[in-house]
Amino acid sequence: MTEDELLKKYDAWLEETGPSALVIREYLMPVEGHDGVLFPATFAASEDKTFKGGYNIDEFRDGKNICLIDSVGSQANRIEPVFTKKEYAGLVPQIVVKAGEKRVNLLEAGHRAGDAIVRCSGLKQDLQAAFKAVLNGDAEPLAKIAPTSLVFGAWDSRDTQAKVPRLIVSTIRAFDVRRLTRSAQYVPATEYIDGGLLDEPSDKRTKDAYAERGFVHVPASGAPGGVVATGGICRDASLHLAALRLLKAGENPERTLAMRRYILGLALTAFTAPASGYLRQGCNLVLDPNKQRKVEKVLSDGRREDAGLPNELHKDALAYARAAAKKFGIGQDREVAFDRELAKEDVSIGSGASKKSSRGSIETTTTDVSPEAPRHRGRPPKA
Repeated sequence: MTEDELLKKYDAWLEETGPSALVIREYLMPVEGHDGVLFPATFAASEDKTFKGGYNIDEFRDGKNICLIDSVGSQANRIEPVFTKKEYAGLVPQIVVKAGEKRVNLLEAGHRAGDAIVRCSGLKQDLQAAFKAVLNGDAEPLAKIAPTSLVFGAWDSRDTQAKVPRLIVSTIRAFDVRRLTRSAQYVPATEYIDGGLLDEPSDKRTKDAYAERGFVHVPASGAPGGVVATGGICRDASLHLAALRLLKAGENPERTLAMRRYILGLALTAFTAPASGYLRQGCNLVLDPNKQRKVEKVLSDGRREDAGLPNELHKDALAYARAAAKKFGIGQDREVAFDRELAKEDVSIGSGASKKSSRGSIETTTTDVSPEAPRHRGRPPKA
């Protein structure tokens, strides 16, 4: 197959009559077996306390339930870093922000191109211009700096308000789960108080400090102890081709096609890349050998067609992505410094908005409803 033929391979998917989406459905199980205990993600309580925190389990009137094992944001965090690996790194610009002694790759930033660490760096002006271009119908500047923000979504919520929808959405859920609890007892290495090594605590504050620092016995009872998924576990992932076809490089059809091919190549590569089943301590999932995973094209009229084997699709996607990247022209690798003064200015803008809000002149919200929420970059939800 020539390079030109390879570039045209998926053009039918980029036409208005093309498929609406690709979908993957994978049936999973704990490494311990179908009846093994797994630990879902845990979430903080809502501000109004209607959700008291813990596992996110939706209960239904028929007695069934669905438990969220890994959220959309957390799944994106696990998939996107594939582009930092040697085999894939050449497909996207490697943008690094040096913040003190730490170097943060843009691929690891919490809100991608809309994150504070890049907003307060030498990239500020370029990214601000790129987001403004998105608002004016031109996604090409952003594709040159942060193309994965066009794949996994971004919201420049603290500046231009430009929003880029997710092309890839993935979620893991368990069905008809039975909740378990666990109890534990911390036993110190010796009896510090009875042995005269520490004084008897004179108040609650000191007693709490002894417990926190490991000097006294601490019981823990009735804590969440995982779930058993009697109805199975499923990972559903979608690549929304209909959304990809909305991306434009201004009014230039030739550049628009080149950019769409490039973003499709990245999206296909990430979408079909083998996913790690180790989500957190106590949650190591593998494919269910008794249930075949499916990759299907979903057409606009609802018909579904087999899209091929995932492994073969990934091999083809990677070759296509390399050809499309070469044709489009990958943005330059860059290393920029975090700017302390820009951060101070950014904070002052935020605090000014808060003060005005308290006087009732400006409406603000502290709820993050961006396509990036929740993001657990580097620290997925604890078991």
